[in-house]
Amino acid sequence: MFTRMLLALAIALLAGCSSMPNLSSLNPLPSKGADALKAGVDEYAEGSYPAATKNLQSALELGLNTQEQVRAHKYLAFIGCVTGKTHVCRDEFGKALDVDPAMELTPAEAGHPIWGPVFRAVKAKRPAQK
Repeated sequence: MFTRMLLALAIALLAGCSSMPNLSSLNPLPSKGADALKAGVDEYAEGSYPAATKNLQSALELGLNTQEQVRAHKYLAFIGCVTGKTHVCRDEFGKALDVDPAMELTPAEAGHPIWGPVFRAVKAKRPAQK
């Protein structure tokens, strides 16, 4: 009798577990290019644009999730703008928008006098979001 009750309880508990959320989706494993992305962003912040560019491009080649891809292209766009390569800036913003058409800059980024207008121009040429 006790064994049957224990077995019934175990089955009930296991059945309840099947409706629990998949915790691995809440904390995904880092992508293969995550370390290179972090290094590139850090180098960008230090003003080391050639090293940042190399790491950001490497991160994209190694593989990034969607959010990380947008971030890498955004920083490559920033580098293009601050180094006077407006065509690179436009192209990289375009690539970021290809990955996520709803992508927006933060208010501080959007207000930047160099890349803010470039981003708005690139986004304005895109088809309207549904």
